[in-house]
Amino acid sequence: MARRLRFNGTGSGEGGCPAVHEDLDSGEVVVHGPPLTDPDDVAQLRHLSPGEAAIVVPRELLVDFGPKEVVRVPRIIDLDSFGSLFENFEHTAWRLETRRRYASDEATDTYAQFLRGESPSWDMETAWSTIMRQKTSGGATVGRVRVVDSQPTSGQRYLMAHTEKNAALGEEIRNLWRADAERLRLPTEDFWIFDSRLVAVLNFDDGDDLLDVELITEPVEVNRYAQVRDTAWHYAVSYETFAAGLAAAERQ
Repeated sequence: MARRLRFNGTGSGEGGCPAVHEDLDSGEVVVHGPPLTDPDDVAQLRHLSPGEAAIVVPRELLVDFGPKEVVRVPRIIDLDSFGSLFENFEHTAWRLETRRRYASDEATDTYAQFLRGESPSWDMETAWSTIMRQKTSGGATVGRVRVVDSQPTSGQRYLMAHTEKNAALGEEIRNLWRADAERLRLPTEDFWIFDSRLVAVLNFDDGDDLLDVELITEPVEVNRYAQVRDTAWHYAVSYETFAAGLAAAERQ
């Protein structure tokens, strides 16, 4: 079975070599770069076994993209602390939404209206709405990519309807089919990234309720999530385009 390798990064802007990858299952690190071939150099190496190859990589590559700890200790924050992140970010907040349902959505009046086939009556004066409106009107960028199954769940369809409110608050929403997300090897976890300097990974329980949040500030890890953001944003399409395509497919 092929390894599940995650690209951590490269110090090269031309051609992408050398680079660091990490095995998601074993934690092993894979580094590639130009081979050490000079016989006099190779002769100085110790413990070079048959079948092994020596490579040369810049020191900063390992410093920037190699794991810093054998096992990273999660830093968990509560939901109140998580909420304050939206009040305090300066210029950018972005989310990847990957789940098939969110229990908190199903507890709302708007979800019940949606299930009845009605147009939800969005409350534009909630605390969240006020913060988002203030942030986006002040020049901040808020965006999301929502992953959707080939047969969208009720929760995913509700979120598509919810785009009306997101857009009114100044958010930009894009959608991506799950098959494309899997092909791109995007993570299956939900997260927010704030100002490209800290990441909030959302932890859900078995009932799809938000339990707590892991806060990540280590630059290497934040950079990895920023790469995920850039990939998802590039391949996702606007809500309008996605919804039109979905409607056309369902009419066939």
